Amino acid sequence: MTKLYNKNPLTFAILWIVLYVVGLSAADNLSLSLGMEKSVSLPVCMLMSAVLFVWIRKNSLQKAFGLCRSKIPAKDLLWYLPLIVMTSVNLWLGAVLNMSVTETVLYILSMLLVGFLEEIIFRGLLFKAMCRDNVKTAIIVSSVTFGIGHIVNLFNGSGADLLSNLLQVVYAIAAGFLFTILFYKTGSLLACIAAHSVLNALSVFANEGAQTVGFELFSAAALTVISLGYAWFILKKTKGESVC
Repeated sequence: MTKLYNKNPLTFAILWIVLYVVGLSAADNLSLSLGMEKSVSLPVCMLMSAVLFVWIRKNSLQKAFGLCRSKIPAKDLLWYLPLIVMTSVNLWLGAVLNMSVTETVLYILSMLLVGFLEEIIFRGLLFKAMCRDNVKTAIIVSSVTFGIGHIVNLFNGSGADLLSNLLQVVYAIAAGFLFTILFYKTGSLLACIAAHSVLNALSVFANEGAQTVGFELFSAAALTVISLGYAWFILKKTKGESVC
């Protein structure tokens, strides 16, 4: 791994994206075929997370990949309140238990690890591999690739319909832009990992039966506006700061 990373960081990042998207999609499908959601996905996420984390520690890349404290005080970033609002979106219509207790636990643990993996892969690996050559291109590619990656939900048995999935892609691009800006300006992925993980994990309690097309449009628009608005605030507040 280290030889490939040192030789070509971008190729290394792309390989991890492919491995993650294909591997987790296959694991999700296998879990469903076995009759217990995330039963295979969780071990796969644990393995990928462990491999990446150990490799990062072994090569002393914690700071390079944002596993460190922010360079900017939380008070200067509105104490991350917009991130807290974003993570609550799945509870806006109330909370319900959609799965068995065992499946709920498996789902939550899997989603916590997915937050870690996606932030390390799309921000730590992909963005950092590109940002020294062209920051604007790196931000766009990291954001759009992250969003488009969610289109796999149409094919992995998640049950998402076309409209829901397209809306998810749109606000995922916006959220990806925000997370990239946060990393670019603060040098830390910790807040991004926490927000991403909690947002994913709380989706298991979403009251899907109460959701309407109108609510899906509203929530997608709200997440997009919050993401882009907060990103704009950070850019205005932190001129001159960057990790590249």
